[in-house]
Amino acid sequence: MQSKRFKIRAFGPMACFTRPEMKVERVSYEVMTPSAARGLVEAILWKPAIRWHIHEIAVLNPVKWVSFRRNEVTDRASPRVLDYCADEPSRRAQRNTVALRDVDYVITASFAMTERAGPDDNVVKFEQMFARRLEKGQCFHAPSLGCRELAASVEPAPEAVTPIDAAVDRPLGMMFYDFDYRGGRAARPLFFEARLSGGVLHVPGWEQVLRENAAGGAA
Repeated sequence: MQSKRFKIRAFGPMACFTRPEMKVERVSYEVMTPSAARGLVEAILWKPAIRWHIHEIAVLNPVKWVSFRRNEVTDRASPRVLDYCADEPSRRAQRNTVALRDVDYVITASFAMTERAGPDDNVVKFEQMFARRLEKGQCFHAPSLGCRELAASVEPAPEAVTPIDAAVDRPLGMMFYDFDYRGGRAARPLFFEARLSGGVLHVPGWEQVLRENAAGGAA
């Protein structure tokens, strides 16, 4: 059973939704990805009993870019490496980042109940829980705009919003959709053909993306 659709405004001074084909230098998609939007909504309310679906991402501010360099480490900390030290010169590197600045989005999302829902779980219960947490600014962890260090401000969005120029209608190329973890296999990335129409990114459903990826690419 699907919940009603919520509208969530997310904005901040900077964002970076990293394109996966850029392995070394970080280069952002020009619009928030569905995966990033789902992560932001789950920061407000995540439960095993529900699964979020992103329907639309409206872009309220013009797309603006910013480039900067920052220090990063070249590998991840691991429990198997007991002497890991991020300050070692051999593990540090200076890399370029091409990010977005002054972003403002309205995410339209809903959730469906999962097979992990308990006997006391129902759609209305989680609808009220999410609305209450969004109104009060409560989160399980700090919502972010692509990277953990790029914090997002989140609030309920008004019913009527005005995206950027309604004449904007252009392809965005293949965009990362989400990971497929079904069957206990390794995560499989899913992509779809993204398009910004009237300042809004319309996100296809999960089943449609699965079919298109199984057929060898988005239609």
